Amino acid sequence: MADLNPKPPAPRKEPRRIEQLGRVRVDDYAWMKDDNWQAVLRDPSLLKAEIREHLTAENAYADAVLADTKPLQARLFEEMKGRIKEDDSSVPAPDGSFDYFSRYEIGAQHPRHVRRRRGGDGDEQVLLDEEVEAKGKAYYAVDAAHHSPDHALYAFAVDEHGSEYHQIRVRDLNSGETLTGGPESASGDFTFSPDSQWLFWIWRDENARPAKVFRRPARGGEDVLIYEEHDHGMFLGVGTTADDSHIVIGVQNQETSEEWLIPANDPTAAPVLAQARREGVRYDLEHWGDLWLIRTNADGAVDFKLMISGADIPSVDTWREWLPHQSGRLIAGMAAYKNQLVLLERENANDRLVVMSRAGGEHVIAFDEPAHALSLSPGYEYDTAVTRFVYQSPTTPRQWFDYDMETRARTLIKTQEVPSGHEPAAYETRRLWATASDGAEVPITVLMKRGAVLDGSAPLMLYGYGAYGFPHQATFSTQVLSLVDRGWIWASAHIRGGSDKGWGWFLDGRGFKKKNSFTDLVACAEHLIAEGYGRAGKVAIYGGSAGGLLVGAAANLRPDLWGAVIAAVPFVDVLNTISDASLPLTPPEWPEWGNPIEDPAAYDYIASYSPYDNVAAKPYPATLARAGLSDPRVTWWEPEKWIARLREHTTSGRPVMLHTNMEAGHGGASGRFEHLKEVALDYAFAVWAIEGPAAL
Repeated sequence: MADLNPKPPAPRKEPRRIEQLGRVRVDDYAWMKDDNWQAVLRDPSLLKAEIREHLTAENAYADAVLADTKPLQARLFEEMKGRIKEDDSSVPAPDGSFDYFSRYEIGAQHPRHVRRRRGGDGDEQVLLDEEVEAKGKAYYAVDAAHHSPDHALYAFAVDEHGSEYHQIRVRDLNSGETLTGGPESASGDFTFSPDSQWLFWIWRDENARPAKVFRRPARGGEDVLIYEEHDHGMFLGVGTTADDSHIVIGVQNQETSEEWLIPANDPTAAPVLAQARREGVRYDLEHWGDLWLIRTNADGAVDFKLMISGADIPSVDTWREWLPHQSGRLIAGMAAYKNQLVLLERENANDRLVVMSRAGGEHVIAFDEPAHALSLSPGYEYDTAVTRFVYQSPTTPRQWFDYDMETRARTLIKTQEVPSGHEPAAYETRRLWATASDGAEVPITVLMKRGAVLDGSAPLMLYGYGAYGFPHQATFSTQVLSLVDRGWIWASAHIRGGSDKGWGWFLDGRGFKKKNSFTDLVACAEHLIAEGYGRAGKVAIYGGSAGGLLVGAAANLRPDLWGAVIAAVPFVDVLNTISDASLPLTPPEWPEWGNPIEDPAAYDYIASYSPYDNVAAKPYPATLARAGLSDPRVTWWEPEKWIARLREHTTSGRPVMLHTNMEAGHGGASGRFEHLKEVALDYAFAVWAIEGPAAL
């Protein structure tokens, strides 16, 4: 029988006085951060006993409060699982003599990576069976897997804790043997050299930051350091150009970048700098025949422009403008082929593709639904007239198209199957516009059952993110249908901080303009309520990571609007985290939030909105936060501290709860089904909080 009045944990308060830039703050729950956190990320068993005991007590409390939702959680899980094709496979990607793809066996949590002879239905060769490799492991995730260009090797980056420290393993595809001595403490990013002789990989330091790029013989041998980044605020990436002419090392943060080049015909050569970093200038390169293509925001091109260079090393003095900047039209990405270039562009929270011919001329691939998403899937081959893209909308399942860029023939090669059934006409997608406090027009994408009555009676879920320039695309989700089918309206707010309306939309929601993200979310809620999509006090808000910051700040701003707050791995202890230079993401995050260690104005601004620091005596809605013990991005103590302070101050009597996955990191449980259990918990909590026990 469920405990009718479960008692929440009452963690001890140990006031810690923190002096910074002449300012003082007191943190009662700083002890929840383990001094040995770096080791805990790699081995969670090393967590201090008192912290583990408190997290365990929080889990027990959340389970007790939500005990009556267990049957609903189970039903939600089965519904969501029933919409997944269990023996699904990816669309084969051709490369030379082979088609490469992955597929799932019925009941499997993890995929099998396979290949077969091109264009046929012959025998498959198993390259990697994740389900076998994951057996007996609480967490197992392959975050990157690539075959060598000569098709003789297969490499994959494995994370077995959720800490994002990877082991890179290389397998001989002739013998099936996994070679010994693969890289350790690696990021998930690596590449083979185009001649297949070398593996380039990135080492993560003791603070989980990518710091060095190494080259090693592809079949094992000595690692040679070829690049070291001394600025802890920069991220590293490594790859090859589309035409396989160069290996590229990318160095960047949110506003500044540079790239280093190694010619493919001399892969052991030292990297050569293309163009030195200039603060506030971003660029990325692609090689296209005898030209370099440069996508850049230089000279005030906020939404990026395209430059070209015919030089061997494309320094800025060789750049010539090719596609001018157009405000509000974001050039979000590009894919180069021998005779064509495809651009992914975004405007007013919708995507389109532009195909440009090397011989001259261009045309647009676009769709008519009011809210939709397009993504490029360029494949392995450069000398081809066929590109691949994926189209979807909140009502339309994913569709994979092969597109002939010369004839403009569009071939549908796969549509996402929903085994339990899906009728797009039973649902409706709408694009609404809310007016923000400063007059900005904020897009909202709404998904609901067709014919839904808009009288404010429907429970409303409002989802948001709004950070780092990541757009919140209008994608298809089989998961949200479990709420929509129950009469909920699902709304996605395309707030500032994302790039939904261009890069300027991002810039208007970062740094000293970050509060625009929070007030945009409030404006979206008020607009939805005014139009009958919901009712004040009956709105659930949902966000993860930086979206957790969003909903935490919104709860402080307008607790009267919300009936439930769902915060997954929420970035809520902003001031303390961005003031701790030892944490993995802190130095790279200063361009996004400001540096409160050196800048008093940044300190004061962050202090004015940081959810943890602004908890006060208010009638907070029912709140559920989720954490991952091995999370290097939002460490477990952020939501742990936030929930403790919320519980101490709320005047509503509504429960505030924390549930920590003790065997996972930022992305939650590994495995395609295990993750659904966490989503089911979130949704069941929302139903319980908004609709009450009768809806369970």
